[in-house]
Amino acid sequence: MMEKGSVQIYYGEGRGKTNAALGSALCAAGEGKTVFIVQFMKGKGASGDFAQRLEPDIKFFRFEKSDEYYEALSDDEKNEEKMNMKNGLNFAKKVLVTGECNLLILDEVLGLVDNGVISSEELETLLQAKTDDTEIIMTGRVLGDSVRAYADEIYHIAVEKQTTC
Repeated sequence: MMEKGSVQIYYGEGRGKTNAALGSALCAAGEGKTVFIVQFMKGKGASGDFAQRLEPDIKFFRFEKSDEYYEALSDDEKNEEKMNMKNGLNFAKKVLVTGECNLLILDEVLGLVDNGVISSEELETLLQAKTDDTEIIMTGRVLGDSVRAYADEIYHIAVEKQTTC
């Protein structure tokens, strides 16, 4: 299990980053910890009804309005979703400042930087709001150098072999 107040990052092109984060969420909830998951870049339909079945032990938050993944949206839709995702980031910062949870998972938050929704400095500002009592897990495909400095553990998820169905 994670050290007190640690920051973990799961990144890479491979599948499994969110799954690894969810595994940590289940462990933390099993230990009686409060877990919040804020999902980005996936649209509101990503986890479906399954996420609701984990509440109240694990609370899921999505601020995007579209059912589609961000990459599939038109430019106008992307602009609207950028504002929604920034609201999600502001919510995450509030959660960190107030210490509302023991584990905060920011699923695909690295994609916000990679897609130009926020700057790496904005993500760093969020991480600076973390208290010693809160653990953070971040996921995404691309990890910039500036964010690496905030991580206690970094896991690069890569495909070694992939078969098609």
